[in-house]
Amino acid sequence: QVQLVESGGGLVQAGGSLRLSCATSERTFSRYAMGWFRQAPGKEREFVAAISVIGGTTYYADSVKGRFTISRDNAKNTVYLQMNSLKPEDTADYYCAASGRGGNYYHASRYDYWGQGTQVTVSS
Repeated sequence: QVQLVESGGGLVQAGGSLRLSCATSERTFSRYAMGWFRQAPGKEREFVAAISVIGGTTYYADSVKGRFTISRDNAKNTVYLQMNSLKPEDTADYYCAASGRGGNYYHASRYDYWGQGTQVTVSS
């Protein structure tokens, strides 16, 4: 069982930045592709970004492309989501997830483990 712990959420004004982190003690972290999803109140969970095992390939939702950057540090067993130029519509609970299988990282069904989430609120 891979345990993932997110941190870094909070309240920020529109146009501001936050960096989310997702850490695990799992020694095999480097074998997992990692993703970030978000869920706003009353809405379905949606894909935000993903990064391949080594980190050479990244994937983004159109809504965050150019504003968010996903990265990973396999030595620290941590994946990050740098969020810039935040908008009120980015307000949501953000979840990191680990995928031990290949395929389409845009879909939540490809992920095996999930964190508990961290809340991000962007005020206008």
